Amino acid sequence: MKEINHLKKNLLPFSTKFSVLAEKYDQTAYNCAELETVIDNYSMFITNKENKMKWEKLQPWELDEVSQLAEDLRRKSAVCVSLMEKYRAMKLLEGKGEMAAYFKNIESSIEREFGSFHITPASKVLLVGAGSFPMTALLIARETGAEVIGIDIDEEAVKLGQNVINAIGQGLRISLEKTLAQNLEAIGDVTHIIFSSTVASKYDILDELYERTNEHVVVAMRYGNQLKSLFNYPLKEVNEQKWELVEQVVRPKQIFDIALYQKAI
Repeated sequence: MKEINHLKKNLLPFSTKFSVLAEKYDQTAYNCAELETVIDNYSMFITNKENKMKWEKLQPWELDEVSQLAEDLRRKSAVCVSLMEKYRAMKLLEGKGEMAAYFKNIESSIEREFGSFHITPASKVLLVGAGSFPMTALLIARETGAEVIGIDIDEEAVKLGQNVINAIGQGLRISLEKTLAQNLEAIGDVTHIIFSSTVASKYDILDELYERTNEHVVVAMRYGNQLKSLFNYPLKEVNEQKWELVEQVVRPKQIFDIALYQKAI
């Protein structure tokens, strides 16, 4: 009982703060520092080893009790991460860019994104949920020379992301589009796909992409289970006649883990 009380006592204030800070967004970077602090503190709570142990001690009925809070936090934190990416893009474009702890955590995760499935200059990588500060696209294109396509359904995010690429990604093979993955004209040529952990419908999209992608495509599904599910949409079962889970990259110190899929033989 003490574990669930500890978790709820610490998590409920985050829910309130996320709601308030989302309401404050005015398409300027004015509230950036306040939101960065909350997101950084939330990230530290999620990756804290003691909190992880407390979550794992919860009984099934206690997990049911916190399920609604978990769903609420997952949804609100996803919105706030999207806003923080917009703030970071705005600050960079104003010449005031800094690195929040959350972004350091994410960028340290990208290096092993595809495990043994290496990206080369001949690869074409699709990023689903590119966001306003497309750091994954920038890092992959810069480090590997691959072509990267980033898509997002948020028009403001796509515009900001393009401005960021124009500012610090000149010469890199990166394009951004406001579209759905299943509607992308080049989807048949894509060799690697990365799904953002905050895309709620990522497994529905994966199912739809089976018929539209080539037979050798590799998918990196960012996810978070247990305590990490408060910040990421969790792992789900897939149609085993379509997709095979070939590898899981679990990183206790990172905010999300990665599941790698290939088409079933």
